[in-house]
Amino acid sequence: MIDVVISAKNLTKKFGNLIAVNNLSLEIKKGELFGLLGPNGSGKTTTIKMMTGQLKPTSGDVKILGIDAISQPIKVRELVGIIPEQESPPSFLTAEEYLHFVAKIRKLDNIEEKCNYWFDFLEFDDQRQILCKDLSRGTRQKLMFAQAFLHEPKIAFIDEPLINLDPIIQRKVKDYLLGYVKKGGTIFFSTHVLEIAEEICTSIAIIDKGKLLYQGSLKDLKKKKQHLESFFLKLVKE
Repeated sequence: MIDVVISAKNLTKKFGNLIAVNNLSLEIKKGELFGLLGPNGSGKTTTIKMMTGQLKPTSGDVKILGIDAISQPIKVRELVGIIPEQESPPSFLTAEEYLHFVAKIRKLDNIEEKCNYWFDFLEFDDQRQILCKDLSRGTRQKLMFAQAFLHEPKIAFIDEPLINLDPIIQRKVKDYLLGYVKKGGTIFFSTHVLEIAEEICTSIAIIDKGKLLYQGSLKDLKKKKQHLESFFLKLVKE
């Protein structure tokens, strides 16, 4: 039996009169590279924040690896990796200091070895002594990617994973994510860049104005000879 590792039931978030996420239910199984797709402002980031215990839902339930993200948000964040939409490492630390800080908070062994791997893999070793506030947006995104996978989590939540990366690093990151799920990890990422989802996702959901319009595998769409972009645009327009 394939494990359901991310489960949201009737998840709703209101900000005053605005319903950012509206009665959303999703199930993601272990080993999926899952893409949450939608236009800007459709509720993707709010959904990730609720699933990772950063934002309390107005109503509904969400469990990550069987753990209630509402009542045990810290436990969830201990287990998962998170890459936020905005790169936000502490401005007063160098890149190396920040990565070491994350490793110590997570009580990891072989900290130097783990940090060196990511500086080398994402090709920013020459930036390790630079303050985070002085790093380019692309380098800050590399740093946030590294901190999310430093502890080799079973699940990673990524908000717009490739938006600030150059094509060479984008390819490396895509290959890493594909290898990660092959080894049994699970990726949940949100994006409005449909080409990325079509290239690497095993399954997707499409939301607009906080409502779920579709959830299924990309293989099913291809069998129906549906192109993701035209399918997405048709759903959202309707």
